[in-house]
Amino acid sequence: MNEPAILNLALLGYGKMGKAIMEIAAERGFQVKLILDEYTNGAGEGITPENFRGIDACLDFTAPSCVLDNIRRVAALGCPLVVGTTGWQDRLEEVRTLIQQSASGLVYGANFSIGVQLFYRMARAAADIAARFPMYEPFITESHHRFKKDAPSGTAIELKRQAQPAFGAREIPVASVRAGYIPGTHELGFDSEADTIVLRHTARSRRGFAEGALYAARWIVSRKGFFAFAEIFDEPPAV
Repeated sequence: MNEPAILNLALLGYGKMGKAIMEIAAERGFQVKLILDEYTNGAGEGITPENFRGIDACLDFTAPSCVLDNIRRVAALGCPLVVGTTGWQDRLEEVRTLIQQSASGLVYGANFSIGVQLFYRMARAAADIAARFPMYEPFITESHHRFKKDAPSGTAIELKRQAQPAFGAREIPVASVRAGYIPGTHELGFDSEADTIVLRHTARSRRGFAEGALYAARWIVSRKGFFAFAEIFDEPPAV
């Protein structure tokens, strides 16, 4: 089997996710050639043809206030993008058009964990099976540390979206817990008078999200178009 090509990477944003990506980039066949943060790219001035010369892909984990401008500037350079920044999804169609017009490529997602994407697929399959047996009532629980502000989590909302069609009008309830330092945990369960079945995903660290972001970067390098992270698993990276 051929070794994957070494790809040159640009990081926009160097917070916790940027550092997590940096830690494993070399293991996954990437060289981080450019890091732009709030001090070096405050008004997008760091996204230039000179700085991006030789860059194969760009990862954005910045903030909603600057992500759209970053996307415009990077796409104009023809550099493929992976965008993990959230808070701009109400402008998806605008960005889709921009990417199509620039003949570039972009993968976006609110959760870049490969494990979570596998969890969604397992959840769909489990829901399809359990829905055939009306004695089992579905439920979703999600628990996070007390610093997480949104509840339910975006992952729980997506989990319900994946499982709900199997149950039709039987609404799947979602319960949230915010306490202490609980790692991100999501469960899809099916409860009956006789027993309980639970499918669970627990995130131990940001490494899983970094792995997914780098997987997406390698996948988008050889492609053009606008893709959700969940769409890229049926076709492996080409480089």
